[in-house]
Amino acid sequence: MSPTRVEMVESEKPTSFILPDLVSHCKFPLVYHPQGDEVAAQSVKWLDENCPDLNAKQRRALYGLQAGELTAFCYNTASPERLRVVSDFMNYLFHLDNISDGMMTRETNVLADVVMNAFWFSGRYMPTKKPGKEQPVEELNPGKLARDYWSRCIPGAGPGCQGRFKETMELFFEAVNIQARARDQGVIPDLESYIDVRRDTSGCKPCWALIEYGLDIDLPDFVAEHPVIEVLNEATNDLVTWSNDIFSYNVEQSRGDTHNMIVILMRYHNHTLQSAVDYVGDLCSKTIDRFIEYQKKLPSWGPEVDDMVKRYVQGLQDWIVGSLHWSFQTTRYFGNEGQQVKQHRLVKLLPVTGSST
Repeated sequence: MSPTRVEMVESEKPTSFILPDLVSHCKFPLVYHPQGDEVAAQSVKWLDENCPDLNAKQRRALYGLQAGELTAFCYNTASPERLRVVSDFMNYLFHLDNISDGMMTRETNVLADVVMNAFWFSGRYMPTKKPGKEQPVEELNPGKLARDYWSRCIPGAGPGCQGRFKETMELFFEAVNIQARARDQGVIPDLESYIDVRRDTSGCKPCWALIEYGLDIDLPDFVAEHPVIEVLNEATNDLVTWSNDIFSYNVEQSRGDTHNMIVILMRYHNHTLQSAVDYVGDLCSKTIDRFIEYQKKLPSWGPEVDDMVKRYVQGLQDWIVGSLHWSFQTTRYFGNEGQQVKQHRLVKLLPVTGSST
C-alpha cells in the first residue's frame, strides 16, 4: 500500500538540525568571576524566596537557568556587591520574559506600568490614578522585586547610567507590547520589523547600562552616543540575540512560539530549517567580525575617558563570549545535555506541545 500525500509530507519534516560552531568562531578569552558561584547562589535564592506564586516546575527551571552564572561570565571584574545587584536583575529579567510570554497586550501594559513605577519612584510605591492607567493600591510583585534591586543599584550608579537603564527598560516594555499585540493577532512580522523589535525584547540594552554600574564608571553622553560605541553596542546585542534565536528555537517550536528569526526565514524566505539556522549562524559570525572591526576604530577622548571606554568595550566583549558558553551550561535550551550538544552540535527536535506551561 503506497503512502498518502500527508504521510509523505510528514516524513519529510526535519527531526533535527546542526548548530553553527559559533564557540570556535569567537576567539575572545572566557573569564569567570572569582565569587561567581557564591553570588549566583544568593541571587537565585532571592528570586525564589520573593516569588510565592511560582510552581514546582517553575522553581526547578529557575535554578536550572543559572542566570547568576551568566552574570559572572559577563561582569567578571565587578565587586561582589555590584555583581549581586546585576545578578538579581538578570534573574529578574528572565522572570519578566517568562511571565510576559503568555500575556495579552493589556496585561503587558499593566506589567510595564508597575515596573517603571518602581524605577521612577524608588523610595516608595506611588500608584497612579490616571484614568485608564489606574494602578492597584497594593504593589504587584514584579514592582516589589524591581524596587528591591533598583534601590540597591542607585547609590552606586551614575546619572548617565541610571538614565540609560530606565530609558532602555522603557524600550524593552514597548517592544514586549508590540510582540504581545502580534501574538494576540496571530501575526508573524517580516524580517526587518522583527529585528527592530527583537533588539529591544532581548533586554540587552539595560544590561549594557549595567556594565557601567559593574565597572563603577559613568560614560559621558558624548561617548555613549558616539557612532562607534553605538555600533559596538548593536553588534553585541545582535550576536547575543540572534544566537539566542538559534539556541532557543527547539524549545520555542515545541511550544508554538513564533518570535524567532528562524521561523521568519522559513515562513517568508523559503528556507529549510537547516538553511535558516545556517543563515542566522552566518549573521552571528559576521557580527563578531563587525565588533572586532569597530573595536579598532575607537577614537581617543583623553586618558581618563579612554580608560573607561576600554573597560566598557571589554564588558561588551565578555558578554559575547560569556553568553555563547553559558547557553550550553544553562538547562533552558538543551536540558541537561548542553555540554554534549556543545561538542556534537546536533539538536533533536522536541515534540510540539503547543503550550509554554
